[in-house]
This record gives sequence, structure tokens and C-alpha cells, in this order.
Amino acid sequence: MEPADPPDSKTAGAMGVDIRLPIGLMFAIIGVMLAAFGLFSESSIYERSLGININLIWGTILISFSLVLLWLGSRKRRPD
Repeated sequence: MEPADPPDSKTAGAMGVDIRLPIGLMFAIIGVMLAAFGLFSESSIYERSLGININLIWGTILISFSLVLLWLGSRKRRPD
């Protein structure tokens, strides 16, 4: 009995979904919620942070990171 072929590192898991897609979607959802809170919240809550809207900044960073993950996960794989 021959052993099964080892999983190829370039293929997706058992379900055929690249892990970067769901993780990118999760970061996108959290980033949108955080950025929306930063946009629509009272500016008085940012007095403790010297007036820096850290929620908006980090929401934007999370959205950018999620876009990179989603782009990398949705690229077509090249045949070897």
C-alpha cells in the first residue's frame, strides 16, 4: 500500500479555500467597525489621547491589511 501524496503547499486546505480570504474578511469587518466608530464618535473621548483619533487610524490600517490579504488570496494560482 502506497502512502498518500503529501499535501502541496500551494494548494488550499480540504475545503479549497485559501486561508487568507476568511482572515482578510474578518480584518475587513473589524476595521470597518473600528473606523466607523472613529468617524461617528464624540471628539471629546479623544482628549486623553492628545486628540488623536486612534480608532480611525487603526480602523484604516486594518482595512488596508485586509485588502492586501484579500488580494493575495484571490489571485489565480499559476500551474506548475
